[in-house]
Amino acid sequence: MTRAMGAAMRRIHVGNALSAFGLGFTVPYLYVYVAQVRGLGAMTAGSVLAVFAVAALIVLPFAGRAIVRRGPLPVLLAALVLAALGALSLGLAGGAATVLVSAAALGAGQAVMQPALATMIVDCSSAETRSRAFAMQFFLQNLGLGVGGLIGGHLVDTSRVSSFTLLFAIEAAVFLLLAVLMTTVRMPHAPRVEDAPAGSTGRGAWRRLLGNRAMVQLCVLGFVLFFACYGQFESGLSAYGVEAAGISTSTLGTALAANTLVIVVAQFAVLKFVERRRRSRVIAAVGVIWAVAWAAAAYAGLGHGSQAMATAAFVSTYALFGLGEAMLSPTLAPLVADLAPTGLAGQYNSAFALVKQLALAVGPAVGGPLAAALPGPYVVTFLVFALGVSALALRLGRALTTAQDHPWAARSRVVARGGAAAEPVAAEA
Repeated sequence: MTRAMGAAMRRIHVGNALSAFGLGFTVPYLYVYVAQVRGLGAMTAGSVLAVFAVAALIVLPFAGRAIVRRGPLPVLLAALVLAALGALSLGLAGGAATVLVSAAALGAGQAVMQPALATMIVDCSSAETRSRAFAMQFFLQNLGLGVGGLIGGHLVDTSRVSSFTLLFAIEAAVFLLLAVLMTTVRMPHAPRVEDAPAGSTGRGAWRRLLGNRAMVQLCVLGFVLFFACYGQFESGLSAYGVEAAGISTSTLGTALAANTLVIVVAQFAVLKFVERRRRSRVIAAVGVIWAVAWAAAAYAGLGHGSQAMATAAFVSTYALFGLGEAMLSPTLAPLVADLAPTGLAGQYNSAFALVKQLALAVGPAVGGPLAAALPGPYVVTFLVFALGVSALALRLGRALTTAQDHPWAARSRVVARGGAAAEPVAAEA
């Protein structure tokens, strides 16, 4: 990596941390702010959370096309300005309509940041450094979310509207500060729409993506991954812990802290191990780890041990999920980048972000009610989903080239022969 690319990457990593900080700063308090502080009721507060998801689903297909046409940096700057306007107006909004419009702007802006920043990482990294770059991104995102939530929680006061106005104003300032910082990034030349083959934009790009058998399989796998893990953290799994396992809210906070702690500690410890293994097998191993996590959750809620044992098992569930997340972060995003044809990394990143958003929208809607009404079938169902992750990952491995599935081995062979590594070609039907 050249010195210029290294400087650009450092700024991008700061951008990842700041964008996550902004998200963690306000999102945990949105429901309380809308329902109680503004007095708009639970229905409006629930609608605000739904608007976040819907706005993301609407803008992400267009974001991919814009990144391909204009490059990730201009798209990121536009998203940051939109998110800043949404945050500021949300802090000042007093009526339901204004709150919903503001939430839509904030949700849309935050949704577009993810694929734009991911594409910038792809453009500023090489095949050798990409896994480490995405591992650093995931580490900083979790750090930003945690720090943002911690500071935000100390600033808010439900008896004072002004404390929430200040909270959203600070979030808007963070996004604008990030926009200024990103203008100093000097991106290397990367192939754009004018360099891409015919049929690589608009509907042609989506047809080409859907014709990429490996990418379609990865999207299906990604949906199951996010649905069965991330989509359950703050809905189904927490409801299951409280209702079936008798876990207190303070213990639930301890479990979430254990998840974050494992990610922070394990992220770079597992990196070398993950880099030297087939990506499909790493994902399959994550499925097995998460199956063990769901088995621990089953013991916590359905076993007949002491409350102390149930609590330990439930906290272990979140810790095991964190270990799986640490293994996925240097695996999934680089695989999406390697599957993307020249000039279409933004399109593929946006498509995968869209799949993730769909899973995060459907997961709580399915998991929450199921966990509350039928805790036994709930935990067994998601244990089966975790094993399904392993099966889908092994199937995906058969559709990948060696350079896509096991890049470390492919590079080692090239070095042994004294040649230069070739760009991987996406497997298409």
